[in-house]
Amino acid sequence: MRTSEGFVPGLDGVIAARTEISFLDVDREKIVIRGEDLIALAKNKTYFDVVHLLLEGYIPSQEEKSSLEDNIKGYYNLPKDILPVFNLLPKGMHPMDGMRTVISLLAGYDTDLENRSNKENKQRAYELLGQLPFITVNSYFATEGKAIASPDESLGYSANFLYMITGKKPSDLEVEIFDQLLLLYSEHEMPNSTFASRVIASTNADMYGALTGAISSLKGHLHGGANEAVMYMLQEVDSVDGFEALIRHKLQNKEKIMGFGHRVYMKKMDPRATITKEALRKLCERDNDDTLLKMCEAGEEIMREEKGLYPNLDYYAAPVYWKLGIPIPLYTPIFFSARTAGLAAHIIEQHDNNRIFRPRVEYTGKSY
Repeated sequence: MRTSEGFVPGLDGVIAARTEISFLDVDREKIVIRGEDLIALAKNKTYFDVVHLLLEGYIPSQEEKSSLEDNIKGYYNLPKDILPVFNLLPKGMHPMDGMRTVISLLAGYDTDLENRSNKENKQRAYELLGQLPFITVNSYFATEGKAIASPDESLGYSANFLYMITGKKPSDLEVEIFDQLLLLYSEHEMPNSTFASRVIASTNADMYGALTGAISSLKGHLHGGANEAVMYMLQEVDSVDGFEALIRHKLQNKEKIMGFGHRVYMKKMDPRATITKEALRKLCERDNDDTLLKMCEAGEEIMREEKGLYPNLDYYAAPVYWKLGIPIPLYTPIFFSARTAGLAAHIIEQHDNNRIFRPRVEYTGKSY
C-alpha cells in the first residue's frame, strides 16, 4: 500500500497559494485586504471602496469611486436574449442554482472569452458586478413565479440592489447597513469557494467557469448556506426563552448549531460578527423591538458556555437581512454576489501567475 506523509484532512492549515489579496491574521484579530484592515474599512468606507481595493489594489479617491459606480451602472441589465431563461427556471429551485445557470450562460455573450489578460479579466469582473443584482434578485423571483424586477439607475449600487429585492426605496440606514454587509462578505482569504475558483482558474478556465464552481461550493450549508439555516432556526420559536430551550435541545441531541465556529476563528468571535451585531441593534431600535437581538445574544452565551464556540458572520447577518425585509432564500445569493469582487480578484491573480493545481492522495484501498 502506498502512503504519503503529511496528510491533513480538509487541508486544514495547509498553504495552498501565495497571494497579495487578503490574509486572516487571527493573532492580531485582523482581516487584511491588500494591507488594509477590513473591520476598519467596514466602519469608514463603502463596498465600492473595497471593490476598487480588491481589483485595482488601492482605496479610490471619491472621483475614482464615482467613476467606478457610473461604469458599473452601465451593466445593470442583462442581454435581452437571456431574459427568457429566467422563465425556464423550475419553480421552487434554489436561486443559487438559477444564478449558476445564468452566470454560466453569460460566457456565451463574451466576444473575447479566451482573452485571460489582466485588463480583460478586470472588465469582466466589473460587468459581472453590475449584472449580479439583476441575476440574484430575479433568480429568486422567477422560481417563485414573480415578475422580473427592473433596476433603478437613479439609485446607487447598494440602494438599487435592496430596492430590487423589496420593491421600495430603502432608507439611508437600510442602505448603510446593506452596503456594510456587502463589504463584510466581499473577501475572506481562502474559504472553500475561493479555493474552488482558483483550482478551476488554474486550468486556464475562464472567469465564468471559475465563478460557476465557486457558487456551487458556496451553496453548501457548511459554507455560505449557513446564514439561511440560522434564520430558519430563529423562526422555530418567537421568544428568548424559547430560543434558549431550542439551542439546549439541539445540543443535547448533538445537532450542529449553524452560525457558530469557524475553521480559522477557533477561539475568538469572528470580528465581522461584531459589526453585524451592532447593525442588528440599530435595526431593532428603529423597530422598537429587540426580540431578535435578545434571542441571538442568548444563543451566543449558551454556545460560549457549553461549547466554547463563538458567532461567525452568518449568525448575526441572518437577522439583519430579515430586518431589512429580505426573503431567506436570497441570503446566500447575496453572499455570493458580494463575494464576487474577492473571487474575481483571486481568479485574476491565478491567471496572472498560474500553476495548475495537481495534489496527490494517500491510498487506503486494497493491497496490490
